[in-house]
Amino acid sequence: MMRLLLDTHALLWTFDDPAQLHGQALDAIADERNDVFVSAASAWEIAIKRALGKLAAPVDIEAGVGRQGFSTLNVTFRHTQVAGALPRHHADPFDRMLIAQAQSESLTLVTRDAHIGMYAVETLAA
Repeated sequence: MMRLLLDTHALLWTFDDPAQLHGQALDAIADERNDVFVSAASAWEIAIKRALGKLAAPVDIEAGVGRQGFSTLNVTFRHTQVAGALPRHHADPFDRMLIAQAQSESLTLVTRDAHIGMYAVETLAA
């Protein structure tokens, strides 16, 4: 059994273009024995980019997450403290939060972001 946390791009691919995901990630996400989480930080990132016109994405991310059978992961004070203490390998605040959440909750981060590999966090190539 795996506990996965989807990076924002991996989440969007599960909605619109699952073929974008590498086979191992797609299989792990589809495996009902695995727990798949989506961070509230990803919903926030999508909402901001959609409002700026940088992203065409569903308006109701929470409904999409529910349809996929994924669990939501709220941002906690502990997550924010861990994110703030991370080395500055990555400047993106949303990715830093996902890294902190993966570390804090013992989750495998499903991502294609090469910068994330610079942190002490387990990843699975999206």
